[in-house]
Amino acid sequence: MGFVGDSISRNQVQSLLCLLFRVEYPEDISSSPDTDFKVWNYTSYNFTLHAMWSPFLVKSTKPDPTGPESNLFNLYLDEYDTEWTTQIDQLDYLIISSGHWFYRPVIFYENQQISGCQYCTLPNTTELPLYYGYRKALKISLRAILENLKGVAFLRSFSPQHYEGGPWNEGGDCVRTRPYRRNETIPEGADLKLHDIQLEEFRVAEEEGRKRKDLRLRLMDTTQVMLLRPDGHPGSIRPSAECKSDKK
Repeated sequence: MGFVGDSISRNQVQSLLCLLFRVEYPEDISSSPDTDFKVWNYTSYNFTLHAMWSPFLVKSTKPDPTGPESNLFNLYLDEYDTEWTTQIDQLDYLIISSGHWFYRPVIFYENQQISGCQYCTLPNTTELPLYYGYRKALKISLRAILENLKGVAFLRSFSPQHYEGGPWNEGGDCVRTRPYRRNETIPEGADLKLHDIQLEEFRVAEEEGRKRKDLRLRLMDTTQVMLLRPDGHPGSIRPSAECKSDKK
């Protein structure tokens, strides 16, 4: 079983690890010391768990802190992130989660050329909406699954954030102490658009996947239920050096 994506995916892996610790402590059989890509084996159960960090799903490079574009990620929208796509042929189950990192400033590349950017203000560069990059990244990721996986893949839908008073790393906090009632909130804005993109691209991939007997695609649509649980969000009380809150 493998999990690929952003911090939502990482949280799912960590939660599963905690649950499985009750029955067996796994052996770390990771091929490298890279903590973003871990593999654990439960020998008594013939079960292997893969954690694969790929917040943009496609090939990407981190910003150069010493360069003039020190906050810009580079996303290659037509290239696989082979760090995870080359591993999925070993899996029976794959869970994919993504979305939140596409709110960051990025430069988009297609055909090895800059095709635009997002929140970048670069001269002579087309400003594109986050939906542009996310749709293309999700589409090519689902294509990689169609080409390489023999098993069951779950696309976990977007989880809305619950920060109030600012972003998570700029003083925003999650202050709710009870779930919303159904009539108190609905998905809207960018969060709703990302969710719609997921549904649309999943349906296209699902139709293509029906041509194969050894592959099943499933949608785990958790957006609405996650929207109703602001009281379950860690808020500013989280183990991150970037958080500016002094709460303990």
